[in-house]
Formats: sequence, structure tokens, C-alpha cells
Amino acid sequence: MTEQKKPIELFYWPTPNGWKISVMLEELGVPYNVNYVNIGKGDQFKPDFLKISPNNRMPAIIDPEGPDGTEISVFESGAILQYLGRKFDRFYPADERGRVAVDQWLMWQMGGLGPMAGQTHHFRVYAPEQVPYAIDRYTNEVNRLYGVMNKQLKDRDYLAEDYSIADMACIGWAILWERQGQNIEEFPNLEKWVERMRSRPAVEKGLKLGIEKREQSNPKDKESQKILFGQKASKQ
Repeated sequence: MTEQKKPIELFYWPTPNGWKISVMLEELGVPYNVNYVNIGKGDQFKPDFLKISPNNRMPAIIDPEGPDGTEISVFESGAILQYLGRKFDRFYPADERGRVAVDQWLMWQMGGLGPMAGQTHHFRVYAPEQVPYAIDRYTNEVNRLYGVMNKQLKDRDYLAEDYSIADMACIGWAILWERQGQNIEEFPNLEKWVERMRSRPAVEKGLKLGIEKREQSNPKDKESQKILFGQKASKQ
């Protein structure tokens, strides 16, 4: 296993995407520093952050001990999970068949569960006005995706063969089932998986990182909404 001497710099805010990386770093047990990126105040648009995350989204990391010992920055939560999994040879299989099993569920989260649950959060919690069609559309799609997970977890403990970055990618979204208009009891295998995941000390610690900042935020704050949802393309 690779030994990490210098701390990894984590650029983070306590959201489902941020939790993916805080959980992974806690599971790895490597040193890291937390740099909070307050997305409600526009920290994601600061020039120094944009140098490492040009899509103005967190999380991102800077690893001072990157390939060949040279510093590297990585943005996009899925890419970060894969990078850390490869580097430390943990929670990400080295064999191709095992890696494909993990990758397909990681991509499923990034292309499906995350975006659909995120839109559900937006229209159910953040939107300044109720849009019934959008609420139904995204709530129903999350319900379908929960069903996919529930079926996959019928005869297994984790999404792939063993506990992996795919599980870490999904847990932050699944714990917010109430906000997504779901009843977790309708998905017993998924419910047991959530309990299994939260029984891991590193998962629980990662989910609690900076949680007080999340609890202090106001989803109806007009200025925060303007920053989060009123973004336009940069011409520069």
C-alpha cells in the first residue's frame, strides 16, 4: 500500500458529492486538510479554485505526492474516487472484471442517481415556486433508481462484489431519501445497505465532516439561490 506523507488538500462542502471524497479519505486513513468551498457564497468561482476545478464545482483535490512524486490536482468526484482507488490500491479492484463491476455502478450514480436526485432536491426544496410536473418527473425517476439499487442488493451486501468506491458514491444521496420524496421502507434491501454503510466508522465520520455548516445554511436564502442557480456561461 502507498504511504501518504504529505496531506492531500480536499476542497469540499458537505453535500452528497463532497461526502464521496470525505468518506473515501476516511476509509483510506490518509492525512488530508479540508478547504471549505462555501457554494452558497460563491467560493467556487474564486480564481484559485477555478485553476483546479474549471467547472466551478466541488469537490476537488490536490495531491502533493501525485504520479512520479509530482503534485496533481483532480476535479469531478468520480475521477477523484478512481484516482485515489488506483493510487492506494483499495476499494477499487485491480483486475479488469472487478473494475468493470465497480465502474458501471459508479457511472450509474454519476449519470443517474446523482443528477436525478439533485433535480428532485431542487424542485422539492429549493425552487422559489412549485412546479408539479417537475416534482413528479424527478421524484418518480428517483423512485425507479431506488428500485434498481434495491434489486441489485437483493442477494449481496454491496453494489459490486465487495465494498467499493461505487458504494461511497451512492450513500450520500441515499441518506437523503426523505428530501427526495421517498419511503425507504419500500426498498428493504436498500434500507439494510444504508444501515450497513452507516455502521462503518469511516463512512459516518465522512458524512459528518462539516455537517454543522450544512445545517446552518438556509435553502430559501435568495442570495444563495441567485449564486447557485443563476449561473451563466463564462465568456472568458
